[in-house]
Amino acid sequence: MIEITCGTLDEQIIKILQKTYPMTVEELKKKLHLSKQQVIRVLNKLQVKGIVRLEPLPDKTYVRLLRHDFSFIGKKRQRKFIKHYRGKTHKSKDYEGIMYT
Repeated sequence: MIEITCGTLDEQIIKILQKTYPMTVEELKKKLHLSKQQVIRVLNKLQVKGIVRLEPLPDKTYVRLLRHDFSFIGKKRQRKFIKHYRGKTHKSKDYEGIMYT
């Protein structure tokens, strides 16, 4: 079983490849909103590990997922901050501020 850290580009690419096949490097680039060099760098790293294989054709390069036994480790973090509602604080109507004596 291959352990992949959650929240990395490796995880995002593997999950995309699990959902849609066949996929080209150009399609991955568009889905991840990254440059082609960044995608190729991560794919080469995954190819060395034996997870994917790049199949170059004259006009396109296809990505093939070779392994399917993944374990995603690490915490899933919430990306967007949620503001919790605490309710309104009510001040009495006759209060005008600090009272001096």
